[in-house]
Amino acid sequence: MSAHARLVVSAPSSGHGKTAIAVGLLAACNARGVPAAGFKVGPDHTDAAYLGLAAGRPGRNLDPRLVGAQRIAPLFAHGAAGSQVAVIEGAMGLFDSLTGQPEIDGTAAVAAALRAPVVLVVDVAAMGHSLAALVHGFRMFDEMVHLGGVILNRVASPRHEEMLRTALDDIGMPVLGALRRGDLPAVLPARAQGPVPVAHRTVEAVRAVRRLGEAVASSLDIDRVLALAEGAPPLPGQAWSPLDALAEASGEPPVPPENRPVIALAGGPGAPYTYVETVELLTAAGAEVAIVDPLRDETLPAGTRALMIGAALPEGYAEELSANRRLCAAVSQLAHEGRPIIAEGVGLPWLGRDFDGRPMCGVLDASAQTAAQTIAGYREATAPATSPLAPAGARITGYKQHRAIVTPRAGQVPAWTWSGGNPEGFVWRQVHASQLGLHWAGAPEIARRLVAAALAPLPGAAPRAAATGAAAPRAVASAASAPRVVAPGAAVSSAVAQGTVTLGTVTPAAVTPPDDDPGEQTLSLSAITPPSA
Repeated sequence: MSAHARLVVSAPSSGHGKTAIAVGLLAACNARGVPAAGFKVGPDHTDAAYLGLAAGRPGRNLDPRLVGAQRIAPLFAHGAAGSQVAVIEGAMGLFDSLTGQPEIDGTAAVAAALRAPVVLVVDVAAMGHSLAALVHGFRMFDEMVHLGGVILNRVASPRHEEMLRTALDDIGMPVLGALRRGDLPAVLPARAQGPVPVAHRTVEAVRAVRRLGEAVASSLDIDRVLALAEGAPPLPGQAWSPLDALAEASGEPPVPPENRPVIALAGGPGAPYTYVETVELLTAAGAEVAIVDPLRDETLPAGTRALMIGAALPEGYAEELSANRRLCAAVSQLAHEGRPIIAEGVGLPWLGRDFDGRPMCGVLDASAQTAAQTIAGYREATAPATSPLAPAGARITGYKQHRAIVTPRAGQVPAWTWSGGNPEGFVWRQVHASQLGLHWAGAPEIARRLVAAALAPLPGAAPRAAATGAAAPRAVASAASAPRVVAPGAAVSSAVAQGTVTLGTVTPAAVTPPDDDPGEQTLSLSAITPPSA
């Protein structure tokens, strides 16, 4: 059993100010000397990074689609260990879901799984007594969700605030704070920068968090908020452990300390460009994890035997990635030596020939262009061939969000296939590159595989690319490892808690995306399917 004080910060929809409130609340707790932990519902790396910066410890994500609903409470207990209060920022509205299945992956579902009270942030700039009807509806909609209080944002005047408080008092709903228009400064760096300002510990990011903390501390009744969080009941079960997760997944003994390989992980001193559990799993699997910043470092860490580039690095830094020619050359050499490289998100274009006309690492014979449309959503992916990341036939759910269109979309051996879409990504020698991002807590054995690949003897050297910067030879494979393409419209399934539920047939989106693939929808194709035995 774990008895962490906790609460969920949510809103009726996006745009009400819940990110600023959640970040400010954590910063206010930190300023008070109250150890706090920050979590983000869903796959958003950016919000998680700022929550972590405000809390003074790594921000984490709670995503039932990526890790399985049964792991949410254990992962929370693990991430909250050592804190006195945990703040979980919701995604979208309280009862919304990117997949259209809020009962599985919405904020309310996570709040119910954690038995955490919910604080509703409401932008009341254009609201009066109708606020009471809105809040009452949210309180009564789901009996598994406890709505413990409301924070009023963008209040127009003292009279306006008094009216709103009276309306909520009539329905017995506590008001935990009120912020006037302008009280909550729009100081967080542009979302296009992603978690980079946090990773680089920029003055801009630190100052923004501090200002939000000051605004929240002066406008909220922090003592009442903490009392609400402390009222959360104990959570049953054990906390997640990377060592236990690896033992359960593979049953293999840990790597002897004297054989720990150095695995370079893309990131900065303030945060890695991936989920924090990736670092913990690699360390538990026997690796010495060394951070390398693709935007600043010109060399790989000494003794690097493998490289992992997570999906949190934004695409908007293509110019900086290209300008770092020395690191591009080092990554290319690592790949051609036969060392394992796992690339997610912008890591795929970075390994290609060029991105928006700028030269990249030249490992893969692929080119990328930024399109106007953002492609985002969950994908239930199948590995068509064995790689350092997964054996052939393995299935996992990932999340992708990108504007870059890679041509060709896949090599002769793709990284993934999924229902309703064309094969995607590249497997070449020990390189696995795709725009799909994974949460390794949902498949801990990935860490063990990467460590094993890093320790394996080097294969024969591959031909190097020409010194002029031409791309490496296109990926090749034997007929035995040809991709298995899943037919469009095939049925998919979802692991919900302990069971499996068939969802039915996927209908492709009507709008054709820039790379002319009907499988690249802006909503989820499917959910988690446990790998077959």
